[in-house]
Amino acid sequence: MHANTFDRYQAGEGLIHSLAPQVKVVLTVLFILSNVLLPDGAWLALSLAWCLVLLTSTLAGLGIGYTLKRSFVALPFALAAVTVAFNLPGQPLVKWNIGPWQLVATDAGVIRFASIVVRTWLSVQMAILLTATTRFPDLIHALNHLHIPQLLVAIISFMYRYLFILTDEAMRLMRAREARSARPMAGGGGGSVAWRARVSGNMIGQLFLRSYERSDRVYNAMLARGYSGQFLTISPHQMHTKDWAIGATAIIIMLLLQVIGRLTLQ
Repeated sequence: MHANTFDRYQAGEGLIHSLAPQVKVVLTVLFILSNVLLPDGAWLALSLAWCLVLLTSTLAGLGIGYTLKRSFVALPFALAAVTVAFNLPGQPLVKWNIGPWQLVATDAGVIRFASIVVRTWLSVQMAILLTATTRFPDLIHALNHLHIPQLLVAIISFMYRYLFILTDEAMRLMRAREARSARPMAGGGGGSVAWRARVSGNMIGQLFLRSYERSDRVYNAMLARGYSGQFLTISPHQMHTKDWAIGATAIIIMLLLQVIGRLTLQ
């Protein structure tokens, strides 16, 4: 399994890459929170927030289209909020009669739905920037610096590290299944649907048992090497003047977005 299957880090030496990882994590969370707190229909503030995302992507050397192309994958999940267009009271815009039900889309509902979609889209872009400019070990240590519960940090770290191994195990099982003609062929071979389902169930069970046994062996090996529940690093991730200055500037910009978002709706 190639490392870039799950790792989306893009190596670089720009301003964003060199920031302390804890600063990038905090700013990403604050940016998402800022989007959530913006009033519905604050299009100017949301547009400026998008400009901030594009500026950050440019400073990181990723280009304007990097986050844009990858963020559309999250839009179908945001579309699940379409029901708010019919739930909020307001001026009716469109009516649909579906059997005994009548769906009425209001202006307030449509504005809130569009605002939710835009907020989600911008937040996903900033999260993509975080993972593209920060190595995963640095993200883990940033969570430690921010005093996230150690158990949660360890779970996230192990989940990511062994996701590659579990994927390799699953691929080997699938190759073994294909070698034994469990895959249906053009002529209808490969057994019945029930038989293929039973084979798939056996594969899942084998994957679970192998994962459980491997985790036990790995944990015992880590204990034998002095693991005490804390991950160590050779990078101190110290805060410098540049990190404080950029962090403070970004916070001021997000506060200004909140002010602009509220003033434009008055």
